[in-house]
Amino acid sequence: MCHKIDFRGRLEVDFPTIPPAELLLEKMQIVKLNEKDLKDSIVLIREHDVGPEDKEAINYDRISEVMSKNWGFYYTFTGNMNKLRNSLSRFDALSQEDRDDITTKIDKMLEQVEERPKSMSWKMRARTGARMKWYRDVEEVYCSETIN
Repeated sequence: MCHKIDFRGRLEVDFPTIPPAELLLEKMQIVKLNEKDLKDSIVLIREHDVGPEDKEAINYDRISEVMSKNWGFYYTFTGNMNKLRNSLSRFDALSQEDRDDITTKIDKMLEQVEERPKSMSWKMRARTGARMKWYRDVEEVYCSETIN
């Protein structure tokens, strides 16, 4: 992963999978998003409400908590959410209602992220900004063996 996601106390929230907020964080922590990541994120956001809790929703309180502690993750997340919003017109399968719904949800999540008070370490790291690398490089791993 390009950024660390702490799953402590989160794996029990939505058995047998991880909560929608963590699913979105998993996608939005990728510095070099590909087309599949965009599509997965679009479907996730379209199919879930956003709100301050986990019950069948993308928990924006959880997301804003994570973003308030780590400037690098915040920088990647907000940049990717803006890329996601700007990519919506490329997907013909989305109706205008879909685009409007997704845009509203993205804007709500970003608003919550911006409103959340930031930690001192976040503020200190923000001073350096993108002049210094803010993520870990991740290499794709390919399996060359065929399973029979």
